[in-house]
Amino acid sequence: MYLEPGQNRKIAALTDFIYVHLFFGGKLMESRYMKMAINEARKAYKMGEVPVGAVIVKDDVVIAKAYNKKEKYGCVTGHAEILAVEKASKKLNNWRLNGCDIYITLEPCPMCASAIKQSRINNIYYGLSNSDKNNRKLINAIFGKDKINSSCNVYCGYFSSEIECLMKKFFENRRLNQK
Repeated sequence: MYLEPGQNRKIAALTDFIYVHLFFGGKLMESRYMKMAINEARKAYKMGEVPVGAVIVKDDVVIAKAYNKKEKYGCVTGHAEILAVEKASKKLNNWRLNGCDIYITLEPCPMCASAIKQSRINNIYYGLSNSDKNNRKLINAIFGKDKINSSCNVYCGYFSSEIECLMKKFFENRRLNQK
């Protein structure tokens, strides 16, 4: 925070907040929660799992965090999104997660997208898009506005370069270890 001579500290802090808010396009909270999801993805990376993290928020309170544990659990449903939805449902004692938002480092696969939609999460924020065009078609079909439970909004592109670096590093290491 930069203070002009004689400027009130509170006014300077508010000015900084406004500049940052405008710079990020009003996405301060999204940035904070996406950073948490990236930290979850790093945990997966350290465990040898595909580095995907998810955070579920309701009323600006984090109610669930998870990362991929597919290898650890030996189960195909060990995706970060599914695990986060399960934790959030237990915490709220309800499978309906109305009013919740989910922050994911990678565009969800069709299985996770269906679970998110069925749980009635309001907004999905994800970082990196999946390069598989068939995946994109399925995701668009799942979240199409003419579908049942179509109140879910999807936003993408948050911290995509940082997430892409983590994913590339993971898969490069995996290829090296397979030789």
